[in-house]
Parts: sequence; C-alpha cells; structure tokens
Amino acid sequence: MRPPAARLDVENLSLQFGGVKALDGIDLHVAPGSITALIGPNGAGKTSAFNSISGFYTPKTGTVKLDGEDITAVPARDRAKLGLARTFQNIALFRGMTVLDNIKLGRHAHLTTGVFDAFLYWGKARREEMELRAEVERDVIDFLELDHIRNVPVAILPYGLQKKVELARALAMRPRILMLDEPVAGMNREETEDMARAILDVREEWGVTVLLVEHDMGMVMDISDHVCVLNFGRRIAAGTPEEVRNNPDVIKAYLGSSGDPRRVAEGSAPIGEVA
Repeated sequence: MRPPAARLDVENLSLQFGGVKALDGIDLHVAPGSITALIGPNGAGKTSAFNSISGFYTPKTGTVKLDGEDITAVPARDRAKLGLARTFQNIALFRGMTVLDNIKLGRHAHLTTGVFDAFLYWGKARREEMELRAEVERDVIDFLELDHIRNVPVAILPYGLQKKVELARALAMRPRILMLDEPVAGMNREETEDMARAILDVREEWGVTVLLVEHDMGMVMDISDHVCVLNFGRRIAAGTPEEVRNNPDVIKAYLGSSGDPRRVAEGSAPIGEVA
C-alpha cells in the first residue's frame, strides 16, 4: 500500500554562503497531490532551495514542514524515510550497476535488516531482499516500462533513459513528496514529452506530491498546477501557470527592464512554449 501524498510548507527560508545570500526569506506551499514548479533565471536560488528542503543544506533561518511537522533539523537520510525523495540535476546513478540494482537502492532506506544479517544474506535479510525485488519490478519497472533494460548496465544507456532510471530509483523510495531537479535538462523534444507524461502518471496513479525545478517553460506550464518564481534568492511571484506567465515581475526577471515581453531570452521561446 502506497503512503498518502503529503503537504510541504517552507516558511521564511534563508541561506547564506559567506557574504552571499542564496535565499532571502522565501515561502513555498505545496498542496498534497499537486505538481508545483520552482522556476527562475540562473542563480535565482532554485537549487539552494531544493537542497535546503531535502536536508543537504542547513538554512540560516526558516522552517521546512512535512504535513505540519517541522523537519528543518532532520538529517537528509531521515527525511527520505519520512517520504521525501529527490532526483539530482546531474545524474547520480551507479554507472557500473544494472538498472534493476540502481532502482533497488532507492528502497534500501526503508529496510529493517541489520548489517550482520545482510552480510550473511539469510533468514529475514533474504526474505526482505526478495520482497524488495518483487515490489520494485512490479510497481516501478513495469510502471515506467523499463522491463526491456532491467538487466542492462546504466553506463551504456542513452541519456534520456538514464534520467528515467533516476526517476525510478526515487519512486522506489515510496515517496510522499517527489522532488525533481531539472528532470528534462539536456533532453530532446521526444524525451521531454516522455518524461512529462511519466511525471503526470506518477501524480495520477501514485497520488504523489511533486515539486520540480525546471528551465523548460513549455513543460512547466503544461503540467504544473502551481508555479513559484525566484529571483536573486527572493520569491517574486506565485500562482497558476497562467497567472505567472502574465506577471510583469516574472517577465522582467527573465528579460531585464527592456525587451520583447513575448520572449524569455534572446533566441528562446516565449514563456509557456518549448524552444
């Protein structure tokens, strides 16, 4: 049985590196079962926010709450046990291992077997490992249609499939909140559409709350229920995709004080369209 989707509340979050303010009192509220996108120009603080929410950074001020419970001081590994799973901007898979073995690692945070039993691989350890494998193959590999590559080493897979395997590993953690850091970065149009469909399917069939950071505005505007915009570490807008698309502060953040407001940047597509 999958755990219910969770609510995420980030309040007054600030983060500083030396004299540089990476985050300056941002608020973010992610409703259960929704897809919320965190966007902004390069250097806006998106990854800093992601790392603070997932426990990799310790914020200077502010709170991170999961279903009303303050988890600001909870270590990253324990946040994973609470149901907060994430992917990374740069693929963080074990390239010499198979797809199946990489995905199974995501579930290990919830195993109860001790080190000694796991080393001997008998009794409870063996049963738990077999149950884990069956669950991963049934619930994750079949769901994301990865059966044809389940025993293939990750290193020889094309980039788009590697990103999908990383999504699969996060799903193996039985997340209540799924955090995706630039899930379609570097993908072509076909790969982007495939990943977008997968994210929508995860939300619909797993009932998982999704928080994503992404630069592809077409994908963001197509699949998101709510969008939060950062610039220079501050939140400058939040709302539905349509509200954000037409917000003058958002247009200015992407364009500067002048320029054609129909365009995100020189040579790129208008906000809400794929280049």
